[in-house]
Amino acid sequence: MTQVPPSPSHGPVLAIRGLRTEFRSGRNWYPAVRGLDLTLNRNETLAVVGESGSGKSVTALSILRLLPEGGARIAAGNIELDGKDLLTLSERDMDRVRGDRIGMVFQEPMTALNPTMRIGDQVEEALRIHRGLDRAAARREALALLEEVKLPSAAQRMHEYPHQFSGGMRQRVVIAMALACRPQVLLADEPTTALDVTIQAQVLSLLDELKRTYGMSMMIITHNLGVVALIADRVAVMYAGQVVEEAPVRSLFAMPRHPYTEALLRATPRVDEDAGTLAPIPGQVPSIRAMPPGCAYAPRCPLRRPPCETEVPPLQADGDRLLRCWVRNNERIAA
Repeated sequence: MTQVPPSPSHGPVLAIRGLRTEFRSGRNWYPAVRGLDLTLNRNETLAVVGESGSGKSVTALSILRLLPEGGARIAAGNIELDGKDLLTLSERDMDRVRGDRIGMVFQEPMTALNPTMRIGDQVEEALRIHRGLDRAAARREALALLEEVKLPSAAQRMHEYPHQFSGGMRQRVVIAMALACRPQVLLADEPTTALDVTIQAQVLSLLDELKRTYGMSMMIITHNLGVVALIADRVAVMYAGQVVEEAPVRSLFAMPRHPYTEALLRATPRVDEDAGTLAPIPGQVPSIRAMPPGCAYAPRCPLRRPPCETEVPPLQADGDRLLRCWVRNNERIAA
């Protein structure tokens, strides 16, 4: 595969500032993402982790402006790709960004593929729309992409339909479609959820290899901390629509600081420990219609103090990380 040199420009390739994404329930709007600040640097893999309901997938859909019309809206904030705010673009201009400068791998490959179209035609589509290739050139490039993602017998299988493929093979096709136009940014939303453990490892290794080959930046959204340890450079832990801790991957695993991050790690299976040592997190992520007035994690947190239940903690610098926690930040200041 031909190596693509990294972009010579400086600064983050993707910068999210003050993002507030709301959903309608009845006559009211409720935030699922609340004042989110997040950056993705060039040639970096950022993992966004948290339980279901933390706002991870909503963040990805907000970046691509794929929220359900009428039932969701971006109420505030900026989403900048190379300094250009995507929220100011017309829908026509945004169509040029999707699949071209930003690619996305969805978590369920069967629903991401059109069951009535041959695999080759689906990979070719983006090349013809965004690159203006004729049918023969698009077919050659599609075949090369399917071979790059290691699809077995690619020349034969590109004439087949999605139902003739296994889950792992379908996911490889979805990755080929996302990478067809050599995007600057790849968003991968739970890309291994529907796959067995062996295929998960293969897909993750493939994503990491292609990201390095193409010189892309990748944001991988997951609740699986094993995924994070394998390929991420930096981790942002989300809870109830906010980042509660952000750190380099090695630092986060070696010394988690937020009580929620600690709880996630305790609840993660490890090959060197007995399954009986797992500690499930009590309670659940609060509903967007019933958000606590203070720290959203306070009702589940064993370290909570009175301020935690009444005041939202700010995201503050703490050494090599950012941390949103009254208790731990006060401990740092006192020390």
